[in-house]
Amino acid sequence: MKPSDLYKRFSKMNKSDSFITIKQTNYIPMKKIILLFTITVFFFTNTSAQQSSDDGILKVLAIGNSFSDDAVEHFLYDIAKAGNKKIIIGNMYIGGAPIVLHVKNATADKKAYSYRKINLDGEKNVTKNVSLAEAIGNENWDYISLQQASSFSGQYDVIMKDLPKLISYVQSLAPNAKLIYHQTWAYQQDSKHKGFANYNKDQTTMYKSIMDVTKRIDKSKAFAFIVPAGTSIQNARTSSIGDHFTRDGFHLQLTYGRFTVACAWYEKLFNEDVRQNPCQPEKISALEAKIAKEAAHKAVKKPFKVSKIKL
Repeated sequence: MKPSDLYKRFSKMNKSDSFITIKQTNYIPMKKIILLFTITVFFFTNTSAQQSSDDGILKVLAIGNSFSDDAVEHFLYDIAKAGNKKIIIGNMYIGGAPIVLHVKNATADKKAYSYRKINLDGEKNVTKNVSLAEAIGNENWDYISLQQASSFSGQYDVIMKDLPKLISYVQSLAPNAKLIYHQTWAYQQDSKHKGFANYNKDQTTMYKSIMDVTKRIDKSKAFAFIVPAGTSIQNARTSSIGDHFTRDGFHLQLTYGRFTVACAWYEKLFNEDVRQNPCQPEKISALEAKIAKEAAHKAVKKPFKVSKIKL
């Protein structure tokens, strides 16, 4: 989607869906556009062989924080491998990073990220001091995901202040990549996270706020799809495991918690019923794996509404 089309779409939806009006005069200055064009030409020149070939490998890059770490760095590769899928996973990590920080880093071309990359063989490499432009140009990404910091994930006006700028930046460097939006999860009911106060320290209020935001973003059609990670966790909380899907009140529990969200990512990325995937990591019980897969599958079917898990 061209930046001009993006502005038209957001402006049109402002009339009917309360989108923030975004003036094109507040977009990236001309000197930045020229810089982005130069970078784009450079990476197109140096990745033309990759872009012209269909290698059967799905390549996904997350621009996020610790929530993208939980979601894609630990079990997504294993689930894909069990399903005979080839995948390369990248995560541009800054702990707690909100969208506005990603925009600032993009504008300044700041080498501020820890670039975590899982290659075709499942080997994970971490490179410090990497810029967004460098990571975006590193592969011919099929998908690039964006997300808000968890404490602001249910605040629509805060998200829309900067999200269109980040979308335009990513599209200027990777016009062939499809954008996806990572729907994050509500905090555990007893969470001590200070951002929980934005939702009256109530899990249901936070979940409903995130759903309202992601439904409105989904309607914009700026993204190929929403990954319903938040709903997968909320579904799983209705199971016999209960409200025990985080390790500290907001980051996911290290085994079945992370596995649940990875299952949602897998089903959306490959359009396959994750319940049919044989993956069951060693430290996850058969029941926990079944709950995770069922919760993720139902989240994909109904991404903005809780479905009970009778397990």
